[in-house]
Amino acid sequence: MTGVVIGFGVIASIVALGYVLGRLDLLGSNGRQVLTNLAFYVATPALLFEILSGADLSVLVDAPLLVSALSMAFVGVLFAAVGALRRWGVGTTTMGALCATYVNSGNLGIPVSVYVLGDASLIAPVLLFQLIVLGPIGLTILDLRGREPGTRNGPLRILAAPLRNPVVIGCLAGVAVAATGWAVPDPLMQPFELVGSMSVPAVLLAFGISLHGSPVPGRGPERGAVVLAVLLKCLVQPAVAWALGAFVFGLQGTGLFAVVVIAALPTAQNMYTYAVLYRTAQEMTRETVLLTTFLTLPVLVAIAYLLG
Repeated sequence: MTGVVIGFGVIASIVALGYVLGRLDLLGSNGRQVLTNLAFYVATPALLFEILSGADLSVLVDAPLLVSALSMAFVGVLFAAVGALRRWGVGTTTMGALCATYVNSGNLGIPVSVYVLGDASLIAPVLLFQLIVLGPIGLTILDLRGREPGTRNGPLRILAAPLRNPVVIGCLAGVAVAATGWAVPDPLMQPFELVGSMSVPAVLLAFGISLHGSPVPGRGPERGAVVLAVLLKCLVQPAVAWALGAFVFGLQGTGLFAVVVIAALPTAQNMYTYAVLYRTAQEMTRETVLLTTFLTLPVLVAIAYLLG
């Protein structure tokens, strides 16, 4: 579990620094928004292009990814159904479904893959699936929701929605390069690497700033959505991944252990970036990210005890 502890330590230290920045007001009243805009419009698209342009797209058809994708779809649809019944609105329901499904495959998933699963490549299929499929779908819905009053969502507008989003553009550009098999020369890739390296720190710092003055998690008006998203992310998604892997796809041993561990990873911090940019469910998203991150460690220990 050394990798888990290291991953949590790195995240906690940067979030704590962000909290200090917010408490001391060193970046001003718009500091969080500036960091969020930097991550969303510049750094994250550059990072995603860098990652995906050299990715092996064949991993998207492997059985473990199908298990992960189906378990994500199950909890996402479940949250959406409850959100529709409770009339939480499109924004809250979309962000809640993303929080319940989108795992922290980067700054936690990679160390967990290395130190717990023993193979960094195990997280790659889920990372690609989220970047290529899950993220663009959620962002497209949020884009369409944020249209001007009176604007109709015709077929062309729906199809063009992903092309208006910088994160999706970064993903599509990276996939296009990977599909051609072209290796981007280092002089051309280095600017993307340099700018992209700001993405994760900017997201974590903005998240830390948002914690200053925030109420105790689970007591706000969206506590029902928070509780549901946390339960789905920390307990239901790993359980569904285990059931699908064991009884539908016949996974055993390390393969089964890997898909369950990956499903138990917490909600990715960049979900809060999306909530801020689209001005929807910000408190719910922040609390879900915080709670799932705290709860993941005991959940992973339990999974290691039961399946490891």
